[in-house]
Amino acid sequence: MSEGYSIVSLDEGESQSELECLPYGVHHDGEGICLLLRMGPHRIMLDCGLPDISPLAKKLKKSARPDNTPLPADIVLVTHAHPDHARGLLALHKTFPLLPIYASVVTCKLLPLNWLDKKSEENRALFQPLELRTTIELKENLTVELFPCGHLPGAVAFLLTYTTSERSYKLLYTGDFFLSNSRLVEGFRLEELRGIELDVLIIEGSYGTARHPHRRNQENQLAERINRAIAEGSSVLMPTPALGLGQELLMLLRSHHHFTGRDIDIWVDGNVAAGCDAYLELMPHLPPSVQNFARHQPLFWDERVRPRVRRLENSQRDNIGKSPCIILTESTTDLSKYCQQQNSSWLILQPEKTEIKAEHYSELGTVESYLLAQHSDGPGTTQLIHNLRPQHVVFVHGSAAYLADLTGLEELQNRYHVHAPEIETLVQLPIGDTFLQPAAPDTNYEGELTQLDTAILITLSEQIKNDPRWQQFADTGLIEARWQGEELVLRGLSPRELLNQNSDRNIWSSLDCCGTCKHQRGQRCWNTASPLYNFKVTLEGYCPAFEREEQ
Repeated sequence: MSEGYSIVSLDEGESQSELECLPYGVHHDGEGICLLLRMGPHRIMLDCGLPDISPLAKKLKKSARPDNTPLPADIVLVTHAHPDHARGLLALHKTFPLLPIYASVVTCKLLPLNWLDKKSEENRALFQPLELRTTIELKENLTVELFPCGHLPGAVAFLLTYTTSERSYKLLYTGDFFLSNSRLVEGFRLEELRGIELDVLIIEGSYGTARHPHRRNQENQLAERINRAIAEGSSVLMPTPALGLGQELLMLLRSHHHFTGRDIDIWVDGNVAAGCDAYLELMPHLPPSVQNFARHQPLFWDERVRPRVRRLENSQRDNIGKSPCIILTESTTDLSKYCQQQNSSWLILQPEKTEIKAEHYSELGTVESYLLAQHSDGPGTTQLIHNLRPQHVVFVHGSAAYLADLTGLEELQNRYHVHAPEIETLVQLPIGDTFLQPAAPDTNYEGELTQLDTAILITLSEQIKNDPRWQQFADTGLIEARWQGEELVLRGLSPRELLNQNSDRNIWSSLDCCGTCKHQRGQRCWNTASPLYNFKVTLEGYCPAFEREEQ
């Protein structure tokens, strides 16, 4: 996937290209996002989610300030306040206090949530706010314009324009983006950017080429699972990032028909509660529908309207779990401290494709994952690219395998110069020059199918083992197959799924329930005659279409 460029400085005069990008972090293994961009004589740092900023000090350029202080860039632009894009900013400011850091007005208010353990005065006036949809001159012949891009309040895409005597160069950096509307953020409006004659697009590829159900379907499936758990007498524990997803979940729980008016307590703990407080201060910047909701009842904290939403205070912890409730807490918290009640049942729901590692909490209760996407899927990503039609597309923010899937798409290879650089690998972005596109990575694997009397064998090339995803896919040696249109999709069963199925099957072996139904596979119903068809089911559940699995 690397294009083979050597690591070089981004100082002007060392390259024939006006545009270059040197990634210090591309979020392959959770290291965060940090890109150093050169446009002519200007060096722009895009985000700083590095936990260690020491690589930024290796090659310093003397600034244009009177004291000639060496700086790792001329300016810093921050797309939004999530830690993987912002956790290194405080250290960056302390090390280079003269380096200007810009972000949207809302992001400037949310960024201090990344350093709640620091003194408040350390977070003041570190960031310079920029207005939305306004052309702002940052340096001579260099302007920026900010466009809201969904995902999180205050999240923006930066449109940078560098003008020379010959032409203008335009580059758009999306950061994290989401085309769909979510509960608290409006989606990225493509119509605002059409026709800008873009040269370079730096874009995230968090979900690779995966296709997601409609956002409302995702919400309904999650609400249905929580509703079933509450009905079965279980409490629900939801570890989430402190900012963004936690607040989206609260709005879903407060407004979904499964929960409105229900006698349920929703407890919010730790930094998720601090994130809620920060949102309340941003009310004028939230969508009109949210502002209208807040005119009639509190957005988050409400002990009057059911379901009740409360902060979890230390005095209340001993009562948690005595009756079914829902707890939202930060993903880094020790979850065992919530599950202290004897004979209480817990469902731990963790979001898919995050850095949360909750497998070791399986002894506390049932651990499951859910999809409530905060980024655009593969079709949304390609839709944005085709609307903007840049010469170069640079993919960052995603696993190496997912980014390889995107760079290998024929529809992109045939139209654009596609890059997915490794850390500290320079990407030169010549505009208008002849460009030899690197060969697309081979992500298809040939095989053979053999139909026997009692089984079907599928044989694949051993090259598939070279993909880092293979180890997880083949961990248990068991797979599940299902039809998706005319294609057959294979999925590896994880040890956790296998353990849950086996342990629960022993408990309910004598009962008529989903756990012993022949149509239940992978804890999902595949009986088209059942009202639960294609839904994830609890093994103790039951429906009239039950048919016992033959022993």
